[in-house]
Formats: sequence, structure tokens, C-alpha cells
Amino acid sequence: MSKLIYTTPSHGDWNKALPIGNGKLGAMIYGEGTSEHFQLNEDTVWFGGRRDRNNPDALSHLDEIREKILSGKIPEAEELCKYALTGTPQSQHSYQSLGDVYFDYCGALKESEHFTRTLDLSRAIHTSAITDTASKTTYQIETFSSYDFNCIVARFTSSTPGELNLAASLQRTSFYETTKHTDDTLFISGNLGGGGQDFCCGMRFVPKGGNLQGIGEHLVVKGADAVTVLITAATDFRSDNPQETVWNTLDRAAGQTFDLLKETHIKEYQSYFNRMKLELAYDSSLDELTTNERLARIDEHHPDNGLINTYMDYGRYLLISSSRGDSLPANLQGIWNRDMEAPWGSKYTININTEMNYWPAGICHLSDCQLPLFEHMLRMLENGKETAKKMYGCRGFVAHHNTDLWGDTAPQDIYIPATFWVMGGAWLSTHIWNHYLYTKDIDFLKKMYPFLKESVQFFMDFLIDVGGNLVTCPSVSPENTYIMPDGTRGCLTYGCTMDNEILHELFDHFDKASQVLNDNDVDFIKKARACAAKLPDIQIGKQGQIMEWQEDYEEAEPGHRHISHLWGLHPAHQITPDLTPELCEAASVTLKRRLAGGGGHTGWSRAWIINLYARLWDAENAYQNLLLLFSHSTLENLLDNHPPFQIDGNFGAVAAIGEMLLQSREDRTILLPALPGAWGTGSVKGLCGMGGIVYDLKWENHILTETRLYSDKGASVVLQYKETQKRLTLSAGETLVVSF
Repeated sequence: MSKLIYTTPSHGDWNKALPIGNGKLGAMIYGEGTSEHFQLNEDTVWFGGRRDRNNPDALSHLDEIREKILSGKIPEAEELCKYALTGTPQSQHSYQSLGDVYFDYCGALKESEHFTRTLDLSRAIHTSAITDTASKTTYQIETFSSYDFNCIVARFTSSTPGELNLAASLQRTSFYETTKHTDDTLFISGNLGGGGQDFCCGMRFVPKGGNLQGIGEHLVVKGADAVTVLITAATDFRSDNPQETVWNTLDRAAGQTFDLLKETHIKEYQSYFNRMKLELAYDSSLDELTTNERLARIDEHHPDNGLINTYMDYGRYLLISSSRGDSLPANLQGIWNRDMEAPWGSKYTININTEMNYWPAGICHLSDCQLPLFEHMLRMLENGKETAKKMYGCRGFVAHHNTDLWGDTAPQDIYIPATFWVMGGAWLSTHIWNHYLYTKDIDFLKKMYPFLKESVQFFMDFLIDVGGNLVTCPSVSPENTYIMPDGTRGCLTYGCTMDNEILHELFDHFDKASQVLNDNDVDFIKKARACAAKLPDIQIGKQGQIMEWQEDYEEAEPGHRHISHLWGLHPAHQITPDLTPELCEAASVTLKRRLAGGGGHTGWSRAWIINLYARLWDAENAYQNLLLLFSHSTLENLLDNHPPFQIDGNFGAVAAIGEMLLQSREDRTILLPALPGAWGTGSVKGLCGMGGIVYDLKWENHILTETRLYSDKGASVVLQYKETQKRLTLSAGETLVVSF
């Protein structure tokens, strides 16, 4: 069932409200019952403005910091880093809530019965309905966020003609200066704070019948049959005149009928959503339960594959709704943030969280939803070149563990376990080649190649030789702490395993891209290959685990949420069951140790664990951790709970479900590699693999019964199911049916 269904109001609880969005413009719809409340977001609503935060004293202290690290004086190195390698000022700015819309029925609806609210994932429409106890009049609200018209559209109707009374106000807790209205339109506008951006938010009523007027901070209509409410917003990040943009946007949408707005919205949205569908066989009698009831009961003794189908649809819905077209990329909360100062600023945290947001993009046939991320990376490029030059004396591009609306690349906060990590831009760079492998879009690769090359250039300058290996220094393993033999605790070090894994991938991707694009910069490519040859390899420690640091240290927190040293297992393919069995065994030991120490206690961490077990082809552990994600880290509205809400857990888990069914590598694509016992019969349509190949699979009693492959552009693939491999070539537009 592609719906979230509830029969009780949210009672003002944001964690029970339901999200809608078009990439730029989003709302959390509370479903309040006798009134209604929308909490609004617009993706460019951020405090402050662009700043140069590069620390001017970094370069002059870099050699001293390195000397202290290499001589084991970790506390001294960390102390100096707090002064010399932090940003100035130390923190980036925060994403903000746009505001709130409060609706009421002007006293007409006091007591109610038969309340329902649903989010139809197949059409991206929220519907709530409530019946007044006394009059038996039913009030219904249909709401969606239109991409084509960049408006939130809400249609209020009454089952009794001429009985709809509706009032609404736009509110913001701070950073707004004026409220203005005409007879049908209400505006709030002002500055978002910190001497930064101007903004405007507007709401228009388009009634059918009745009397409408603006009064103070409200629009009020009495005696209508129906009212279409249009809401939009703009900042001067995109618009020279936000208020004019808002007015013109409302005018354009108000010139359409509600039916046309709805029809256009559904068609545009379904052009994404209908590409893929998971259908695990399940007990359809469970459809009589509400979504929160199903979430509360699901465990290994109460399986509910229907809820997993819905969760898969929901994750795809969230990605489409928070990242498409010319929007910004999905941030820590997608676009749905209720606070003026969001948790962790709701920034783009690039030591895993932003990257995890896009793990499902390729496999779930939504590669174009990743394009906003690449546009933002280009926004970061010149900033990152400045950071590389001013702070490290290096050529090329670097970014640390966070970025913001303006593509800031300087270190974030003073938090030693995370701040002094130079790999954020490098990790983002690895998304370029992977996107190309899924799309075969040569124009995209040409556009992003300078970003990839500048990232390689930075590390060619930045890496230092330690014992014949080229390593990062300083660095950390996000966001972990080790214990030295003398009991000293430290974070700062050199050559962390995660750094090395990312760098192997970065240099490999650059080399392949340079060949595809026939880059004739022979000297640069030769030096890059020589650098890559001196990167350290993955090591196995005394406990049989993958080592996280160059030394086999004990961990201060064995159940730490980050599992950085398994980056080579997922998202990379450097550790695989068929090609590197010893490393896979060590990865399995690593996971067992993490979980024994209490790992997976945040939603996104649990989602990463599911992906890691899927890559180990360990179906049952992947499935058990998916159930734990539902029971420990999923809110009633199915959003991921860090806590608080972070959207990366949703996206990571959806990617993991895809990985359990199909794993696409450059050397082969593996079908049903981690199919758990609970998923004995099912089908999936539209999973995407490298080469742009689209897969439809069916299975019964755990046996693959049907495999269809389609390719738009044509591709070759080695297809593997269990022990059998087939080498196939598809012409452009060809569909193949394969039997195993």
C-alpha cells in the first residue's frame, strides 16, 4: 500500500506531522482535526550570508602540528589545532524554518468524529477529513507541493454547500519585519538575520463563493463552497526581488483551476515515482491497520512486508520531494525543519550524512534527483580552492566535514573528533564517477571533471610520506576516539583507514574519467598514478577486525555510531565476499564488535549497518537490523530518528533494501545477493544498475523466476545469480529476458 494512514490528529506533535515538498518548497502538515497547521520550509531560508572563514594562521602552524602528531604528542597537537586550524569564525550558519500557517474554521467545527489523514505516496497528496458531530458536515483538505507552479496548494471543501468558513494567518517567530495584505493575499517579509538575505512568503485564497477579506494578519472567508489556498516563498538567493517573485508566482498559480494544478502535479511527480516498485508478498489483512499501528507491531515475530513496501515508497517519495530540478540538495532534514536554529544547523554534513542522502539515487532509478548535489558541489569549488591555498598552501580543492547554502569549505566548529578532517570534498568527488556509471552521461562527466581533478590536485600536494606511504596529516576518523598504550586518548592522527579508502577510490575514479574524456595532461595523470600507488592498504588488527587507524589502538567507544573504516565495504566496493574474503571476514568481526558495544543507536548508523550486512551477503543480519531500525529509530510518521529527526536514516535504509535485492559493481551485477527468509516471494520493477541498465525481478520461495533487463543507451554486463554468471550485451532500447 503506497499510503501512510492515521485516524488520530497529531495533537501538535511535529514528529507525527506528514511531509510534502517539491524540492524547494516543503511543509509538515499536522492534521490537527478541528483546525489545521502547516509548518513551512523553503530551501534557501538560511541565517546570515557568505563569509570567508579560512583561518589565516593555519598554514604557518601546519608543520608544527604535523611534527607533534608524528612524534606522538597528540594532546599538544590537538590543543594547537583548536587555535590554528579552526574556522574564523568557527561555525557556519543555520538553515531556518520559513514559518507557520494556522487555519481555523471560525468556530464552525467544535466537536468531531471520523477523523482520517493520509499521505498518498503514489500521487504525493496529503488528504485529511473530519466530520462535525453536530452538523454532520465533513470538511476535507487536499494538499500538495506543486513543482511546476512552485506553490503549496491546499483545497478546503465542505460537504454542505455554502457552509465553509475559513481563516488563516502566516506567522514567524523572528526575523520578519512586515505583514501586509490585500483582499485575497497575505505577505510576510523581512531579513533572515545576520545581515544576510531578504525573504518574502505569500499566501492567497481563491474561494468558490462566499465573502473574502484581509483583516490584520488574517485572510478570512465566510460562506464558501470551497477555498483553494496557495502558498509560496522566495529569498534573494535566487531572486532579485523576492516580493515581486512571490506575487508573480501566486498570480500564475491562481490563474489555473485546482483540478489543473492537481493534474499537472501528479503527472510531474509520477514521472519520477513510477520508475520503480517493490512488492514483497504480505498479509493484506494488515492493511486494515493504521501506519502507526503497523510500525508498533513489526518485529521478527510479527512480520509485515507490506510496511516495508510502503517504507521503500516513502523513501523514494522523500528524495523526490526534497531534491529535484533546480532545488538545493537535501540537507540533514531534507527540507523539513521546524526550528529557527536547526539541530546541527541542518547543514550539509559531508562526513557521511549528505552522501547517505544520495545512496538510493542510482539504484532506485532517481539519478537525476542527485543533480542538485552536483550543482552545489560546483558552488563549493572556488571556495574550496581558497581554503586549500590559504590554510594548507596547496593547489586544488578541499572541503571539511560541513558545508552550507553558500558552499563554505572551511573547518566547522571546534570539535576535535570531526573538525580537522579534510576528506569531505573527496568523498563528494567519488559520487561523480558513480553517477556517470549509472547514467553514462558524458556531458555530465565533462562538467564535473574539473571538480574531480582539483580534488586530486589537493591531495597530491597535501599528503606526506610516512614510512614509504603517502598519508593525510592531520586527520581524524570521524567522529571517533582512540586510546594509546599509555592510556592517552586522542582523535587527531595521520592516515586513517577511511581516508585511505576514499583516496584509493578518488584516484581510481579520476584515472578512469581521464581516459574516458581523453585528458591530454599526461604529466598530471602520471603524477596522480604515482601518488595513488603509495597509498596505504586496508589492514587487519589483532582482534581480526579492520583497523581504523594506522596503529591498532583500542577504541574509547567500541559501539561508536560511525563505522568509518568499513567505507571500503560500503559505499565503495573495495571489500567484497567473492574477491576479498579475508577482508570480508574482518569486516564481519568489526560489525559484531560495534554491535556488541551498543552500535547502531542512531538511525543513520543503523541504516549504514544494514547496507554493510547486505554487501557481506548476510541476508538475515541485514533484515534483523532493518527491524531494529523500525523499532528503535523510526518515528510515528516513518521519518528517521537520530534522535532528533534526520532524514539520512530513511535514505540509507531504502538504499539498503535495494542492495539486498541487487548489487551493481563495475565488474558485475549480482541478483538477490542478500534475500532474507522473510522475503520469500516478491518482485521489484525498475531497480537500476551501472551502465544505466534497468532490472525487473520476480522470485518465489526464494528462487529467482524472472529477470528482465532494459537499457536506454545500450550496455554490457556480467550478470550473476548465486554461482551462475552470464555475460550480456544490450542494444539501445533493447529488453532481454534472462533465465537462470
